[in-house]
Amino acid sequence: MAGAGINRDSDTGNGAPGGRGVCAVRPGTDVGRHAKVLAHLHDAVLAGASPSPEIRSLVARSWQRVRAQGVDPEHGEPAGPLAADQVERRRSGSPLQRVLPELRAALTSVAEDARHVMVVTDADGILLWREGSNRVRHRADALGFTEGADWSEASVGTNAIGTALAEGAPVQLFAAEHFVRSHHVWTCTACPVHDPRTGELLGVVDVSGPAETIHPTTVALVGTAVKLAEASLWRQHEVRLDALRGVAAPLLSAVPGAGLVVDDHGWVAAVTGMPSIERVAAPRADRPLAVHGVGLCLPEPVPGGWLLRSADAGSTASGGLTLTLDLAAGRPRAVVDGSARWIHPLSTRHAELLVLLARAGARGLDAGALSAALYGDRDHLVTVRAEMSRLRRGLGGLLLARPYRIADEVEVHVPPLAGTVLAGSTAPGIRALLEADARAV
Repeated sequence: MAGAGINRDSDTGNGAPGGRGVCAVRPGTDVGRHAKVLAHLHDAVLAGASPSPEIRSLVARSWQRVRAQGVDPEHGEPAGPLAADQVERRRSGSPLQRVLPELRAALTSVAEDARHVMVVTDADGILLWREGSNRVRHRADALGFTEGADWSEASVGTNAIGTALAEGAPVQLFAAEHFVRSHHVWTCTACPVHDPRTGELLGVVDVSGPAETIHPTTVALVGTAVKLAEASLWRQHEVRLDALRGVAAPLLSAVPGAGLVVDDHGWVAAVTGMPSIERVAAPRADRPLAVHGVGLCLPEPVPGGWLLRSADAGSTASGGLTLTLDLAAGRPRAVVDGSARWIHPLSTRHAELLVLLARAGARGLDAGALSAALYGDRDHLVTVRAEMSRLRRGLGGLLLARPYRIADEVEVHVPPLAGTVLAGSTAPGIRALLEADARAV
């Protein structure tokens, strides 16, 4: 079977475009023979056999998920697509609308020439835009591969779009690697798009076509297009931040002591009376916001962003903040004390991250070290960075990057982990801390 071109490379699930384990075939593969081998392996799994080692682990993981979700391999067409007005609402609210020109320039003409279609989805897997070969679009219609359709794994089984969303990584699938039989005549290559400001998953870019058109270079092509789109989103962010600086200057000139102007995501346009910082937590009008070196600040809306100044002018000299991790309750939370008290609910994963950073101290941890502590390997960098970005949206200036660490000025209190919500954690780094705590008793 190895001669049929099956990709036996180890499969990390989040390799870079073109990287090991992402491509479904190698150059020179006999794709007809490979498709037949995959069909036999697919039939065997549906008949009750354990997945063969010759099935890529990426595919085996997805098949396991979709079987557990009850997807029928004989009927995988998605439910009726969303109405046109709902699709238009999703389009208008999607940041990907702003980078369509870059995606079209990179992929649409190539897709037309190569008998493919390019599609862009949102983070739910709903198809928002579809362009490319007319002939292939007509074939796609028969599968429900149309604007407004849901192509998540739960809806249509293993496919590049849904599996890229589930894995948070680039995916190329060929023939019977798709779970639903009617999709076996297709190949598809997808790559997630993230907001470069926040790490938030915005959607997926996919190129799909007849199975015989598969080529390993499509992975690199789609990955490059996504990188260009993300770079364009960052440039647009910098333009908006520059415009906010024009608003900031007169506002900050009237602020006694420390103050700063930030955008809606907490990116700092300008500061006064304090060292420059890159980012703070995302402001909200209904709660004070902790800024290390300043203390708790009151967010005040200004055109294009927020003005932050001390909630208590008497506290600006010390800017002292205390971060206490409350892990005993049903849901963990971060308690920040400064000139006032502020409580931020935490997911279990975010509690684990804060414990790891607190125990690491001033030296901090980079994304690779956090990946190893949470997952036992250094292969989940994208996932870790996205989680840290979400955590920094809530705690912002208390958490620093490169490496990730808690700001030196913040006094941190972490309880012993035994008996807390993290006592049952499976993260290797947390297990090691639990064992160390037990030995210290």
